[in-house]
Amino acid sequence: MSLTPRVLRRVLAGATVALLATTVGCAPQPEADPSAKSSGSTGTACAKSKLATKTSGKLTIATDQPAYEPWFKDDDPSGGEGFESAVAYAVAKKLGYGEGAVVWERVPFNKAFAPGEKTFDFDINQVSISDERKKAVDFSSGYYDVRQAVIALKGSSAAKAKGIADLKGLKLGAQVGTTSLDYIEDVVKPTRDAAVYGKNDQAKSALKNGQVDAIVVDLPTAFYITAAEVTDAEIVGQFENRGGAPEQFGLVLDKGSALTSCVTEAVDALHKDGTLAKIEQRWLSDAVDAPVLK
Repeated sequence: MSLTPRVLRRVLAGATVALLATTVGCAPQPEADPSAKSSGSTGTACAKSKLATKTSGKLTIATDQPAYEPWFKDDDPSGGEGFESAVAYAVAKKLGYGEGAVVWERVPFNKAFAPGEKTFDFDINQVSISDERKKAVDFSSGYYDVRQAVIALKGSSAAKAKGIADLKGLKLGAQVGTTSLDYIEDVVKPTRDAAVYGKNDQAKSALKNGQVDAIVVDLPTAFYITAAEVTDAEIVGQFENRGGAPEQFGLVLDKGSALTSCVTEAVDALHKDGTLAKIEQRWLSDAVDAPVLK
């Protein structure tokens, strides 16, 4: 049977469409951009090649000097030993930066969260997240839940304190700009002005020399001070959190930093996979039970 011209045209058109479909289906597809692949365990948007760090190919991390134990070992942030050093390198790894790509710099505690552009990508230095500080800088999500503690010399009247009321008449000291000082002023509300020091070393010296009755520091630091630095001192007790979410340390970044979401994603991933818990268990295992001051 011969085909009419009209039917013939339909057959040829159908064959052409089928041929084109086969050709497209078999054509090689462009490969995905390698730079879009995730570095570490963070998302595609946080691939190393897309991170706008201070120095291309490097991650600049800051902390104070000296860097105290148990947060760092032997005042050497680059050693990877101590809780915060280990956390910093774990975050760097999640972002795709090996140890050789991490650069450390020293920045005073108060300067880390003061207004103004930063020279670092993030700072790690026991900086508590607060709404007031968020006005000047960005924070990652919290990497450690912390409580504040009181230290006094053994056998002193301050060492016998059982509650906040017992602290009100004491001369208390703390480092400037810290949550420790906030607890003295806002929770204890002592009858005597608090002694304020530029660094914890000065506060420890004041305690040893009897210039203050007690000092307030975070609990892990309190355990280290009493075990290794001021061995004739003891932990009087710890404060309860002041309601709501617990006080947390966070990584500090420039206000509006393009890195904030990626650094937060890295911290959250370390929470989820148990890495932060393992680091805490290794370096802060002593900072557990201490009497609670109410």
